[in-house]
Amino acid sequence: MRIDVLVAEIGSTTTVVSAFNGISDASSEPVFLGQGQATTTVEAGDVRIGIEASIENLKTQLNISELTYNELFASSSAAGGLKMTVHGLVFDMTARAAKEAALGAGAVIRMVTAGKLRRSDLLKIKEEQPNLILIAGGVDYGERDTAIENSEKIADLALSIPVIYAGNVENQEEIKLIFEGAKQEIFIVENVYPKIDLLNIEPTRAVIQDAFEKHIVHAAGMEHVYDLVNGNITPTPGAVMVMAKLFYKYIGDVVVVDVGGATTDIHSVTEGSPKFDRISVAPEPKAKRTVEGDIGLYVNLEQVIQLYGEAQLIDEGFDLDELRRSYDGIPCNDQERKFLEKMAEVATTTAIDRHVGSIRYVYGPTGRSTLAQGKDLSRVQYVIGTGGALTRLSNGEAVLKKLQKKKDSLQMLPKRPPVVLLDHDYIMSSLGVLSMKHEQAAMKLLAKSLRFEALNEAVNNYTDENELEAYYNSDKDG
Repeated sequence: MRIDVLVAEIGSTTTVVSAFNGISDASSEPVFLGQGQATTTVEAGDVRIGIEASIENLKTQLNISELTYNELFASSSAAGGLKMTVHGLVFDMTARAAKEAALGAGAVIRMVTAGKLRRSDLLKIKEEQPNLILIAGGVDYGERDTAIENSEKIADLALSIPVIYAGNVENQEEIKLIFEGAKQEIFIVENVYPKIDLLNIEPTRAVIQDAFEKHIVHAAGMEHVYDLVNGNITPTPGAVMVMAKLFYKYIGDVVVVDVGGATTDIHSVTEGSPKFDRISVAPEPKAKRTVEGDIGLYVNLEQVIQLYGEAQLIDEGFDLDELRRSYDGIPCNDQERKFLEKMAEVATTTAIDRHVGSIRYVYGPTGRSTLAQGKDLSRVQYVIGTGGALTRLSNGEAVLKKLQKKKDSLQMLPKRPPVVLLDHDYIMSSLGVLSMKHEQAAMKLLAKSLRFEALNEAVNNYTDENELEAYYNSDKDG
C-alpha cells in the first residue's frame, strides 16, 4: 500500500506513527488512515528501531502486508524533549519574554535566571546540558552590560550547545564577536522585549524550532533519524501550538488543553479584551503555552491525588491502595476509568487556574484601582481537548465545559460557554507537523477529528489578507 505521508511522534516512552492519504493532491480529500505504535528506542541508541516497529504495527492495524510512503515527518519529545535554559535581565520583563518564546516553541524550560550569571548558575547550566541556551536582556538601545557579560561567561564554558541571542539590538555585533571561534553556534534574532510593555516573541520561536531541528540529530539515539525522516522534525508541544495558532487564524480565539501522563499543557491563542488590556500590568503574548510539570495522570499522578485529597477520594468510594497497585498508565476497568476521569478533571481545572489571569484591586491615596494581571481568556470562543485522557475518557467534554467565568470570580475566563471540541482521532500534534508543508490538508483533517464542519468550511472559504490586498490593488490598477 502506498501512503502519502507518515508522521512519527517520538515520545519519551512511546513512538506513534500516523498515516494520511490525499495529501499531495490538492483535488483529493485528505484522509486519516490509522496509527501504529511501539516503544521508543532512545535508550537502545537508535530511534529508527521504534519508528520501524511502529510502522510494522500500523501495517497490522491497516491489515496490509506492504507499506511504502512518499514523505515521513516527525515530532520529538524523547530524551527530555527540547531542553532549554533562559537568561534575561529583569525577571518580569526580558526573562519572562524569553521564557514565553521558549515555551511557545515547545521547549522544556530547565532553568530561568535574571541579572548577571553567578558561578552557581554556570554550574547548573553545565549540569543540565540543555539542547539550547537563550540569552536576552535590555530593551533596544537600553541596558547592554548584563547580556554581554552573560554571553562571555557562557562562551567561556566552551560547551557545544547552540546559543540564541534575543536581547538589546545594540549588542548584536558584540555578541557575534564573543562567540566567534567558540564551540557554540550563535543565532542572532530580534529582541524579545524591544520596548517597555512590548513582546516580540514570534521571531525567537521560529529560530528555536529551526535550531532544534538542526541539532536534534546530535541527541543520543537520534543520530540516524534523518535516514528515515525526509521532512520536518518538530518539538511535539510546539506542533500542538502550531495547530492552535492555525485554528485561531481560520476561525477564532481558542484554548487547547492537553492532559498527559507527565504534564498538563495549556495553549491559548487570543488577544483578549481591550477593556482588560487597558488596565494590564504587563504584556502577555497572543499565543501562550504553560506547562504544569507537576500535573500528569501517570508519572505525576500522586501530585494530582494530593491536589484533590486522599480523604475525599476514599469518601467517594475509591480504593486508592488497589488503584495504586493496578493502574499502569492505561485504565483497564470501570474503577480505574472512573478514577482517571476524576483526576483528569482535577488536572484540567488546576492547569487552567494557573494559566488564566485575574483582576485584582489595589488601594492608594485616590482610592481603589483595578488591575489585570496574566493571560486574558475572556474572548475565547472554542476549547479543544487533546491527549489521551480528555479524548479517550467519557467525561472529557463535560470537564472542558467548565471553562467559564463563575459569578463573582476575578479570573479572566470566557463569559459565555465556549464551544467544546475533542480531538477524537488524537492527531493534533501530528497535524501540527504536517501543516508545515500541507497546511490546508492538516486543517481539513483537524476539522474531521474535531467533528467540526464549520472549520472545514472556514478553510475552504479562507482568503489571506495579503491576497485580498493584492486583489484590491490589481483592481485599482486595471
